[in-house]
Amino acid sequence: MKIRIYYEDTDAGGVVYHSNYLKFCERARSEIFFQNDTQIFDKDLGHFLLTKANCNFLKSAFLGDILEVKTHLVKLKKASMIIKQEIYKNEDKIFEAEFTLAFIKAGKVAIIEDKFIKILSAFIKD
Repeated sequence: MKIRIYYEDTDAGGVVYHSNYLKFCERARSEIFFQNDTQIFDKDLGHFLLTKANCNFLKSAFLGDILEVKTHLVKLKKASMIIKQEIYKNEDKIFEAEFTLAFIKAGKVAIIEDKFIKILSAFIKD
């Protein structure tokens, strides 16, 4: 998923504010489901909840840059998954993170719905 950096994404010096990298990753994760006509926040189907984030900020991005968020599934368990996301500016990796997400249904951890497993399986990196 490509993202352009706007003024609102930066600090006073035009550098992307650190928490926005997390926001860009969240958008890319949501987009996976939107592109498959699946509502990820359906109260009946359940949703994913971030439980752990391990982030590495490698280089800065600036106002006007176009970034690309790449996502792949590291591990899929019955009720959780680990996803690796990398953000690139041109060919340079500027951010990487590994996220653990639990599947929640009716306020409790639950087995991931088959519909979501099918969509996520396309992001397994060999």
